[in-house]
Amino acid sequence: MSATAKTTQPIKPTLTSTPSTVEGYKLGNVLIEGKTKQVYDLPEHPGLCLLLSKDRITAGDGVKAHDLAGKAEISNTTNYQVFRLLNEAGVRTAYVKSCGSKSFIARKCTMIPIEWVTRRLATGSFLKRNVGVPEGYRFSPPKQETFFKDDANHDPQWSDEQIISAKFELNGLVIGQDEVDIMRRTTLLVFEILERAWQTKNCALIDMKVEFGVDADGNILLADIIDSDSWRLWPAGDKRLMVDKQVYRNLTTVTSTDLDAVKRNFIWVAEQLADIMPRKDHLVVVLMGSASDTSHSEKIATSCRSLGLNVELRVTSAHKGPEETLRIVREYESVLSNLIFIAVAGRSNGLGPVVSGNTNYPVINCPPVKSDNMQVDAWSSLNLPSGLGCATVLYPEGAALHAATILGLSNFMVWSKLRVKQLNNFVTLKKADKELRGVRTA
Repeated sequence: MSATAKTTQPIKPTLTSTPSTVEGYKLGNVLIEGKTKQVYDLPEHPGLCLLLSKDRITAGDGVKAHDLAGKAEISNTTNYQVFRLLNEAGVRTAYVKSCGSKSFIARKCTMIPIEWVTRRLATGSFLKRNVGVPEGYRFSPPKQETFFKDDANHDPQWSDEQIISAKFELNGLVIGQDEVDIMRRTTLLVFEILERAWQTKNCALIDMKVEFGVDADGNILLADIIDSDSWRLWPAGDKRLMVDKQVYRNLTTVTSTDLDAVKRNFIWVAEQLADIMPRKDHLVVVLMGSASDTSHSEKIATSCRSLGLNVELRVTSAHKGPEETLRIVREYESVLSNLIFIAVAGRSNGLGPVVSGNTNYPVINCPPVKSDNMQVDAWSSLNLPSGLGCATVLYPEGAALHAATILGLSNFMVWSKLRVKQLNNFVTLKKADKELRGVRTA
């Protein structure tokens, strides 16, 4: 032990006066008080609440606990960065906005008392519960587990059947198989989005936990706080470099020097998240053979923007002005490296093949086919000369989706928006099936 380090004992939280307002928001009653946060009603803003973090770190269901000056601000900053990313991707969350240095505004939810854990590598408690599995065993797909939130019984692991049998009812919604399926898919999505984000910082997201709530309209939302208490994070995939709360959990005695090290780790995580959003340095150029194709091209542009893609429309004809067409292509090639061309030309489509034969960037044909001439129009885009590799997609949304799948290979936010779209499709089908199912007697 360092000569300057002093062993600290778990102590009761420091009592501080409760603020009456935060950033102009008048605080009402305390709705929930946890080990590391307080949740306040906002009487002047129905449907919203304020979550205030504490300068407090705990482990082992609160058995180990210490004050940690500055943790509230660090936690609030980390949480903001995480939910900013998830909200940008389109995940349905309760997070609204940051409010002061230690708190944020959220949609008021009744929390589902289940903790969802997703694991990429086997470590920690999983090894104790699954003797024989080596540490570092890689789960593909990630392993998912659920735990009933009950400090007195150390949050026992629950099966899907136990969750469904509990018949939790929150704001009129009974948690059944459909709701469990939606939360399971959302949990996996959140993990994979954050895993890809952290990969851009050469950090491995090992596992993490999340919780869900049900709002007043019966919607399931990702809720609570996601910060360095919520995950295991190993820079360069090296456990020895861990920068999460596990460092604190592992301490048999806790010194002021130890707490300073934990705090530095948390600060480092917040700093890495500050610039984790990928640059929007890509462009989808929609080349249309005639201004009469504008309506079709605008549909492509709208779908591109919904997926977070930058898009520009140009009019050029490979038949009537091939030199101008190639000049436009060279113009974009000279300034961009993440570039996709979508060719919109009907009848005899020379635009897509000409561009494809003169660029190394992806080219997607999306001809504005009409029902009375679909086969002929589509065939001119499909029957390509040898040596050309442009794809053909008949519908505007499909062309945008194809462009996004290409750009998503190097941009985790575009990839995330695609994954959220897939999740939304699943949820829409689930809800429709739930509404219509049931035997109708003769």
